[in-house]
Formats: sequence, structure tokens, C-alpha cells
Amino acid sequence: MLRDITLGQYYPADSVIHKLDPRVKLFGTLIYIISLFCFRGAAAFATVTLFLIAVIWTSKVPFKFMVKGLKAIMILMLITAAFNLFMTPGETLVSFWIFKITKEGVVNAALMAVRLTYLILGTSIMTLTTTPNQLTDGLEKALMPLSKIGIPVHAIAMMMSIALRFIPILIEETDKIMKAQMARGADFESGNLLKKVKSMIPLLVPLFVSAFRRADDLAMAMEARCYHGGGGRTKMKPLRYEGRDRAAYLMIILYFAAVLLCRAYLNWP
Repeated sequence: MLRDITLGQYYPADSVIHKLDPRVKLFGTLIYIISLFCFRGAAAFATVTLFLIAVIWTSKVPFKFMVKGLKAIMILMLITAAFNLFMTPGETLVSFWIFKITKEGVVNAALMAVRLTYLILGTSIMTLTTTPNQLTDGLEKALMPLSKIGIPVHAIAMMMSIALRFIPILIEETDKIMKAQMARGADFESGNLLKKVKSMIPLLVPLFVSAFRRADDLAMAMEARCYHGGGGRTKMKPLRYEGRDRAAYLMIILYFAAVLLCRAYLNWP
């Protein structure tokens, strides 16, 4: 299960998506997330689906590798679908005990499951096709106007990229600790919920110790390299827009406009 988490991992490939400016991918991810919670109706759903398929195919990241990330949110998806299924008022389809399934609840549960699936697949493309350094530079450049009002943009971008980069590292560390504990007789699978929670304590304590140790090593390494923030720093590879970046911006805007038009004029059930 831990190996199935793809968030924060980078998948090297020679694709147009990999070569795009990170600011374009950040903007595209933001617009895509907004569109997921804007679309309504079959026409808008088809537009979002075709756009996602096109981006995945262009990125050259194996679809099986991306789908692995869905296993980590399966519990969250089921809980969300259950809440929508049983707590949405409307036309009753099935009623038993204190539970009632409505027609509107079935539609909302299915729609929420699709949105969560598309959300994980779409947002993972950004991290799978963008290195941590590119992501840091893109965030800093995109948020640069906020520095005019005293917001530490460089520090925010650095913290976000480090946190994102630490996800696969901590997952790998957790997997190693879990295997070591299982080799010593630890059982993380059997028993009731309370027993499973108690069995996680031998896993969490060394994980927190390892995380703090890694954070301390990173801080010492940054101090040894005389890191004092973004003031006066130059870039080895400064970000510059190219023709493909402008074309990508245009395609993203056209996609969002198509979703809004489908929502407004082709709102089929």
C-alpha cells in the first residue's frame, strides 16, 4: 500500500509535458481543479475526461503507474461516497432501518467518486513530470508579486517543495521500519481497530525520530552551503517562456472555457 502512493514522486520521460515551464503546469493544475468542481452534466464531464486522457497520453507516464496512487485514497473515497449516498435528501429508492438511499444521493456519490479519481490523476501529473527544483522555481516565480507586500515568497516555495519531496522519502522509510518490525514479530494486520492502532506505535516512534533527524541533516547542509534565503540569489537555469508554453496556456484557457460553456448551455443530465 505504501509503495502505491505516487504523490511527490518524479517520473523521468521525454515528453512535452515534462518540458513545459513549471508555472504553466501550476496554472494548468489550478484551472483543472477548479473545473472539476464546476462541471455538471454529460457534456462537461466528457470534456474533462477527454482533456485528462489527452494530458496523460502526452505526458508519457504509464497509466498503470498513475492508477497506483488511487489505492491510497480508496478508504477516503468510500467514506465520501457513503456520506453522499445516505445523507442526500431527495426521491427515495431504498429505505432500511435509519438509512435511506435517494436518487440524488446515488448521483452525488458517483459524481464525488469520479471527481476524487480525476483529482488524484490530474494533480499527480504535475509532480510526476516536474522535479522538486523546478517546482520550487515555478512557485517562487508565480508568487513573486506577493513579495511586494512583505510575504516571504521564497521561503514558502522552499517549504512546500521540501514537504512534497519528503513524501516519497518518508514512505520509503516507513516501509523499511515496518518490514524490520515485522521481522521481529510485529503484527500490523490482525486484531480489531484498537489493537491495530496500538500496533502502530512501534512504527510511528522511529518514523518521527527519523523524520526529525533528516530535517536536522537538511538544515545543517543548508547552513554549510551558506543558505540565507532568496535575497540576492541567482538561478542557474532561469525560467523563460517558450512557444510551447504559450500554446499550453491557450489550450488550458480554451479547455476551461469549454467546460463553462458546456455547464451553461449543454447541461444534459
